[in-house]
Amino acid sequence: MMMTDEWLNIIECAEELSEMILRSDVAAEYRRASQAVYTDKNLVKAIQSFTDLKERYEEVQRFGKYHPDYNIVMKSIRADKRALDVNEQVAALRLSENDVQQLLDEVSAIIAQSVSVAVKVPAGNGLFTTSCEGGCGSGGSCSCSA
Repeated sequence: MMMTDEWLNIIECAEELSEMILRSDVAAEYRRASQAVYTDKNLVKAIQSFTDLKERYEEVQRFGKYHPDYNIVMKSIRADKRALDVNEQVAALRLSENDVQQLLDEVSAIIAQSVSVAVKVPAGNGLFTTSCEGGCGSGGSCSCSA
């Protein structure tokens, strides 16, 4: 493939778009929330402990309720997950992750629609299942005529 002025323009526009996303308030909030979580030594320990427990959970799941530690591991993983879920810093990080994902989904939809209304975009978000102009990618579950 030969590099043309059109391709160079597309590459420059893509780089400009990525810079705009990185400079956005949404991305800044994500970086702040991530830094708050991963600079808290106690929280990092709790996350590592939960990760280790998830590995143990995977082992227990192979045998199900017949594993001798099944009840202990199941109770522990629920308790640890709940403790992480109610932590304000972790909750803020998850919300900011969702915001970044929504921004990227919206940008993807705009780019796809600028190419053609027939371009399908991922349907894992309500944004995509409600805007069905020619192909939402949900397989018709949104009652569109795709």
